[in-house]
Amino acid sequence: MSLIKPFSALRPGPENAKSVACVPYDVVYESEVREYISKNPLSFLRVTRAEAEFPAGSHPDPSKVFDRALENFEWFIRERILSQTDEDELYVYQLQSGNHCQTGVVGCCAIDEYEAGRIKKHENVRPDKVEDRTAHLLALGAQTGLIFLGFRGTTRISELIQSTIAAAPLFEFECPEGLMQRVWRVSNAQSYIDAFAEVESLYIADGHHRIESAKRARAVRRAANPNHTGREAYNYVVTGMFPAEDLRILAYNRVVKDLNGVSEAELLERIGKRFEFTETGEKVPHRKGEMFLYLPGRWFKLRFTGEISPDSHPIERLDVTILHDQILNPILGIGDERTDKRIGFVGGIRGTAELERLVDEGIAAAAFSMFPTTMEDLFAVSDMGETMPPKSTWFEPKLKDGLLIHLI
Repeated sequence: MSLIKPFSALRPGPENAKSVACVPYDVVYESEVREYISKNPLSFLRVTRAEAEFPAGSHPDPSKVFDRALENFEWFIRERILSQTDEDELYVYQLQSGNHCQTGVVGCCAIDEYEAGRIKKHENVRPDKVEDRTAHLLALGAQTGLIFLGFRGTTRISELIQSTIAAAPLFEFECPEGLMQRVWRVSNAQSYIDAFAEVESLYIADGHHRIESAKRARAVRRAANPNHTGREAYNYVVTGMFPAEDLRILAYNRVVKDLNGVSEAELLERIGKRFEFTETGEKVPHRKGEMFLYLPGRWFKLRFTGEISPDSHPIERLDVTILHDQILNPILGIGDERTDKRIGFVGGIRGTAELERLVDEGIAAAAFSMFPTTMEDLFAVSDMGETMPPKSTWFEPKLKDGLLIHLI
């Protein structure tokens, strides 16, 4: 069973929601953050990415960045751009882009559920990112963005959501990228709580570093509270929970900074011992088992020629695993993708044009265009208690920060 809990949200008024809402902290370059803030001083990026308010290239001390984030956060509250609700509530949150629409429920989940494995992960985390977000969370005393969870949908939850969205939304606005955002306040929270009690597990789609940071922050707060009961706000994390059938996964592509001392010709020769490959004008895989390699000015279609049994471990069947085991590690010398500075990850929303730019400008030596991981892959790996290679999934659209904040 899955336990969810209403919470007293810090949220913008409807008149400011569009201006405040921002992308998650880790999906934009610093230069993009600076541009967003310069055009929109109400962007919540001023809180989640406060380093962008310091001079470019200045590398401010992290403590000063967190102080600035808190200063900006308090300004949002003082100016009543953000206000806290008087009552604990649940919300329904809908994102719509073109023909794609996903509608889920926003509420708190217990960190105990995450520790017990009932909120399941599929990725490991980078310690430096967890440390950064834990410090940010403790500095603000707030969880500023939602943990994005998926679950196997049920008829009961679907009916409840349809009933809720029949009313007028609390927020409704269109983002510059054409993404519609709608949020409704739930009037019958107990019915949702009962319905989620029938959901066996929740799965982290996006937000592994955030939920691990919330766990670390809870440990700090608990240690400092001699009267800890387990019911304090810091024992919970705010989440957006969406039925899996609504979700869309894009590819998480790879770029490699150098070829590990081999020439392009040698790289292709060694790949040819493991893959069928042809030079092509195509750039995007259409099925599992395909990937595309970009070298300056040239695309190559790769298909692995080795045998992978249908009964093999789910991780072994992932295209990102095949890429790592057959090319990145043995040929390019990349061992741990979580820590190796020679590999970079490019979310599928940026398209193959970004891969071409990075290679053609000499920022990377090669790029790989991947086929997306599926929800079935994610469920299979998570249910086994395993983790995928880093950056295996890119869920799109991303949930916005700054709309429903949880104070701890």
